[in-house]
Amino acid sequence: MTYAAVLTHVQADPEAAPRLRCAVEIATRFNAALIGVAAEMIPPLAFDSGYYSAESDWVTAMRDIIDARLKTARESFGAASATLGDNAVFACGMQLPAPAVAAASRAADLIVAGGAPRNMHDPYMHCAAAELAIASGRPVLVAPPTAPPLVAKQVLLAWKDTREARRAMSDAMPFFEQAERVVVAAVCPDAATEQSLHEVDDVVRALNRRGVNAEARVAQEKHPEGFHILRQASVEGADLIVCGAYGHTRLGEWVFGGVTADLLAQDSAYLLLSH
Repeated sequence: MTYAAVLTHVQADPEAAPRLRCAVEIATRFNAALIGVAAEMIPPLAFDSGYYSAESDWVTAMRDIIDARLKTARESFGAASATLGDNAVFACGMQLPAPAVAAASRAADLIVAGGAPRNMHDPYMHCAAAELAIASGRPVLVAPPTAPPLVAKQVLLAWKDTREARRAMSDAMPFFEQAERVVVAAVCPDAATEQSLHEVDDVVRALNRRGVNAEARVAQEKHPEGFHILRQASVEGADLIVCGAYGHTRLGEWVFGGVTADLLAQDSAYLLLSH
């Protein structure tokens, strides 16, 4: 299996360059097309001052700024993807970025997201990786902003017996087939150990049937968290973690936090998320 087309959000900001480099590297690795989408939107005015001429001037100025940023994004994409030739395709427009990228994913097999910013999110300029995973129906590879290039020779599949995890397992198959070793790891309370062992053994056998060198791991933790998955990935030497995203309601994840939120908050490993 392979990815035939990789999609990424292209921005003018220097902080977004690692994401674009990662997308080019992944497209090159799988001999895939690269689709770059640059999209930003003018934010709405928060109040009506009654001075419509001044507000019109503000909108015009914002449009000029966004047009300039989209032009810079096009130039950045062209320079970064020059080695891909006709396999690189670029589109841009004045749109909300997350819906624009999610819609464009109809032509892609994998979205590369992540990078800066981590601590703030302006939906008129940026795409949140979690939002893309939920809205697009495509796997999302989250690239840490300061990490070295993805090697993915050692890969960890974070297992929980959910629809999202099974989807992630299927979506990550091109990486699994190129990996030297895939560790199927479950973190569970002591009472669930026997069942988890049975589940990860099933997953290992399924991967083995596809020629993937896979091993099972089960770790006992009273309250499993994203930190435990990260620790297991570090122990196994894995720089790519594959997992299902938001296995319970997004509202519950937002209110209480969860494994997906924990993993998205770290900068040490690449994540492949499927919802």
